Amino acid sequence: MPATDALPAGQAESFDAITSLIERSERIAVCAHTSPDGDALGSQLALIELIERTWPEKDVRGLLADDDVVPRIYQFLPGSERLVRARDYAEDPDLFVCVDLSQPDRLNEAAAVLGRSARVAVLDHHPSAAPFWDAGVVRPSAAAAGVIVAEYALHLAGALTETMAQCLLCALVTDTGRFQYQNANGEAFRVASALVDAGASPSEVSLHVYQSDRVSYLHLSATVMGRITTFEQGRIAYSYATMADLEANAVPVAECDGLVDIVRRVDGCEIALFLKEVPGGKVRGNLRAKSDRDISVVAREMGGGGHPAAAGFTVEGDIDQALAVVLPKLRALYAEGEGGR
Repeated sequence: MPATDALPAGQAESFDAITSLIERSERIAVCAHTSPDGDALGSQLALIELIERTWPEKDVRGLLADDDVVPRIYQFLPGSERLVRARDYAEDPDLFVCVDLSQPDRLNEAAAVLGRSARVAVLDHHPSAAPFWDAGVVRPSAAAAGVIVAEYALHLAGALTETMAQCLLCALVTDTGRFQYQNANGEAFRVASALVDAGASPSEVSLHVYQSDRVSYLHLSATVMGRITTFEQGRIAYSYATMADLEANAVPVAECDGLVDIVRRVDGCEIALFLKEVPGGKVRGNLRAKSDRDISVVAREMGGGGHPAAAGFTVEGDIDQALAVVLPKLRALYAEGEGGR
């Protein structure tokens, strides 16, 4: 794992600027993006612990951007029970820290808290638009936000606690797809090694996140698997789940993130799309790429965003309406034929 002098250019200075903001603040809110995944929650919880251990006199609150609970598979993470809904947080923080997001429109109900905050800091690995923060590190080359938080912890405190390491290993494992995605670079493995050395348990992460599916979820997975359809000579694969499917199997929306990987497993598939209906007459889409095609372009056109190989979006309407819009955009990525790869 990089020492302070081995951090990417300018990152140490940006870390110091974040530290300065924290030192000047008494009330601090830390929040990840809407529909938080393992990276969002693991990074958020580790950062909260880091701040509290370094500055025990400060009032630090961890917020959930949605009117929802922590997804079941992530409730094993130390400190997850302390997270509160942003709508229930009435204070005006001195500092609002965004973790695993650098676009305020992904804050959902927490956007109101951001608006009441005196200052803003960001720790993220997604491509960002215009900066809205006073200090931050936004580095898309990092495999996960957890990588940046781990580096900040070592820069600030020189060490990681066992509970921080556990949260950050979950962040890294989930955002690299168990080190199977294209973002599983050398830095990711070095950080993972440092986290395990600090006491993180890969087997515990695997047990809770990947080996504790309820039977109802497996039944839903079978439904999704049975609907897989391919286009462009098998290079695009998609499937979906309706609200009726989720209700029939008693599976909450928050537990559906892994279903896109079922579609991603199709042999010969280069782009995987999974659509699910969510409350409010909307459809949430997850995109994954197994080639060098940049699917984030399509996600942005759909009002979302993400990485070249992993992105998402949310649109108004039903499954058929969403598919009618997104499928032509995905097919357009192949408009130049094989020479366009």
